[in-house]
Amino acid sequence: QVQLVESGGGLVQAGGSLRLSCAASGRTFSSYAMGWFRQAPGKERVFVASISWNGGNTYYADFVKGRFTISRDNAKNTVYLQMNSLKPEDTAVYYCAAGPRGSVVPTDYWGQGTQVTISS
Repeated sequence: QVQLVESGGGLVQAGGSLRLSCAASGRTFSSYAMGWFRQAPGKERVFVASISWNGGNTYYADFVKGRFTISRDNAKNTVYLQMNSLKPEDTAVYYCAAGPRGSVVPTDYWGQGTQVTISS
């Protein structure tokens, strides 16, 4: 099992940037695929990005391609989401998730979420 704690959310203006971090507990972090999801008010939680266990493969939702970058540091048990060119529609609670190393959309374990608010 793995515990996940997100950080780095906040309020920024449109066009700005934020970097989210997700720290994982446990010694087996490198065996998990990791992902980011988001949930806007009144909407379902949706996939944003994921990264394979060794960082060799990354996947993105179309609405963030070219603006967001997912990365991981297995030595620090941390996965990141660099978000650039932010838009008001990116406003949501962002969740970190972990799943089996072969997962493209990992959903087995979840963090508590971090709020991201983009002002226009």
